[in-house]
Amino acid sequence: MESSENSSSDAAEQEVGMHRWLALELAGTIRHDGNGGVADELSTPAQLSAWIQAQQAEHTLPELRHADTPFAVDEYARNAVVSVRTAVRALLARAVAPAAPSRADADRLPKAADALDHLNLVAARVPATLSLHWPTDPGHAPTTRFTEAATTDPLDRLTSILAREAMLFLADEDSRRLAACSAPRCVRYFLKEHGRQEYCKPSCSNRARVARHYQRRQEAATSELETGSAGEVDAAGSVGAMGAAGSAGQSVAEQGKP
Repeated sequence: MESSENSSSDAAEQEVGMHRWLALELAGTIRHDGNGGVADELSTPAQLSAWIQAQQAEHTLPELRHADTPFAVDEYARNAVVSVRTAVRALLARAVAPAAPSRADADRLPKAADALDHLNLVAARVPATLSLHWPTDPGHAPTTRFTEAATTDPLDRLTSILAREAMLFLADEDSRRLAACSAPRCVRYFLKEHGRQEYCKPSCSNRARVARHYQRRQEAATSELETGSAGEVDAAGSVGAMGAAGSAGQSVAEQGKP
């Protein structure tokens, strides 16, 4: 499994100075584990709690409280958030079509229509108004956000925010730049900086180049083996043909004897 340092390295290599879409942050909790498999960063309530705190620190999520009581994350809450993430990833897969979606879960995602219905249902649970947010921290640009009543159940508030933020992203021009990284093992969705970009990070580009080089060497080695085998077969066939011709000549000569 990858260490937390590697996970932090992935975050450091993301686009600098670009809008941090909460929908992509949520979808990005599914990532490669560094060993050819897939890791889920929301596999436990504790991980979900840590992710919420990280998003709040980046001002992509508001404080989630109810009557001055902190939001307690449990397995029920985790399942609710994961169901929203599944719907989001299904719609991201639709957004990148006809290009290939992320390999992490493409074979088990719900239909896009069902995912859309789920997001709309979750978002409708909590009435909200659209507001403008502009953190005072340097480097943060103004963003729009749906604001729900503070008295709303924290879990309903959280899932409705996630659903609405996914809607905002999918309806934004940025979604036209969405792509699934095609590097070996990578399962991320990312925003392309130019039309021909295939990989989400420089490390993925390097890994893809190494993989192509390895594949070319393997193909060359296989071709040499096949060529050598074919040569041996041809040589054996020539020897056999010469032997047959010699035997035939000897038989004719014997038949010509008195």
